[in-house]
Amino acid sequence: MQALPLAIMAFILYLGAASWQGLTLLRRVPQRPALVRALGLLGLLFHLPVALKLIDQTPGLMPGLSTSAVFLTAIMVILLLAVSMAKPVLNVAVGIFPLSGLALLLAVGLPSPERTEGMTPGIALHAISSALAFAVLAVAAFQAVLLGLQNKALRHHHTRGVVQVLPPLTTMERVLFELIWSGMILLTLAIVSGFIFVESMFAQHLAHKTILSLAAWVIFAILLISHHILGWRGMRAMRWMLGGYSVLLLAYFGSKFVLEVILNRT
Repeated sequence: MQALPLAIMAFILYLGAASWQGLTLLRRVPQRPALVRALGLLGLLFHLPVALKLIDQTPGLMPGLSTSAVFLTAIMVILLLAVSMAKPVLNVAVGIFPLSGLALLLAVGLPSPERTEGMTPGIALHAISSALAFAVLAVAAFQAVLLGLQNKALRHHHTRGVVQVLPPLTTMERVLFELIWSGMILLTLAIVSGFIFVESMFAQHLAHKTILSLAAWVIFAILLISHHILGWRGMRAMRWMLGGYSVLLLAYFGSKFVLEVILNRT
């Protein structure tokens, strides 16, 4: 199976879906959520074979940068398509779909680590909960960006353009914190299962991920507690959300990029 043609097709379809949704936000075209979902789903059908092939080649606790990126973005797309059926989060596709397509194209040229040992059920639980936490919080991060843009526009009394298309501010905030809560539950499960089932969470190759994941958990916990007790919302919530997700992004991909791309070690 040639990965490049599949990646190109997925990228084109994802870009088409994101472009339409972006033009919808700019009020240049009518809303067509069914079209956006259909293009996203077709992109996912080209995305999944590449993800499954990479996972089959490199199973284990620490898949390579390209495998992780392709797998996690596939989870993000699946999650977004599913959640958008019940929650007004389809606008997040403007960021997630192109990112997923780029991850596929980059994966074709990035090095892949050698085959490693298979996963036990406990480690599989850790890996799956980690992937789901990352995907849910990715959707939350893009939702936070849209919320920040909406908040800034309303603060300056700009009620045209993007603001007219987005759901009401209260709905946007409610969905954001629902996503953060869901992501926190999954991240907690990932961390706890890691300490239970992974031989040493502070071994040299895992220490950075463990420490940064714990730091991200603390940031999200502070945000949720402060939202509940102190009423944090708006731009402050957006900054804390994006700060926490940036730390989580470093936990998942920081050392992989340094080792596999900069130092060319697998």
